[in-house]
Amino acid sequence: MNLPPVAQAFVLHFGEMGSRWGINRTVGQIYALLYVSPVPLNAEQIVEALGVSRSNVSMGLRELQAWNLIIPKHIPDDRRDHYTTPDDVWQILRTLAEERKKREVDPTLSVLRELLMQSPGSEAERHAQERIAEMHTLIERLTTWYDDVKRLETERPAALLALGARVTRLLEAKDKIVSLARPAARNRRPTPTE
Repeated sequence: MNLPPVAQAFVLHFGEMGSRWGINRTVGQIYALLYVSPVPLNAEQIVEALGVSRSNVSMGLRELQAWNLIIPKHIPDDRRDHYTTPDDVWQILRTLAEERKKREVDPTLSVLRELLMQSPGSEAERHAQERIAEMHTLIERLTTWYDDVKRLETERPAALLALGARVTRLLEAKDKIVSLARPAARNRRPTPTE
């Protein structure tokens, strides 16, 4: 690779992480290269930068396009296709989350719904359905939460993440206030107007 050392380290790391994320090494490297590149790149430039075959780059670009993670760009006076990534890292995260949801979460919810609609034939099946229902409820809640978060402007989820553990402390304080208010409400005598 003929890249600056920092960019090269980033590209190599993304290649290594690709296999852990369910994509091949070259696809991870292509994405990382496009992400750190200051200009859109064409397939030949990617081949030269990564030292991989043209067919590998073509397949990788198709896969990244299928995931909606890269953007084709037209360069004046150049007939070749050039590619880049969105500038907004939150948009990248949203796209990746949406694509994974379509490919992994939605089919899982469909299977869980089908299993829950079946009549249990034994106590073991009834127990299994109860556990499946818990899983279904959790995934549906996460999906609903995700749908709410994805509609927010970028600044909102960024601020939410920046709050970190302070959100937990806020919820704990709310729980304490609510628990203190309950005994007071139970011990309160009704007024004559009630």
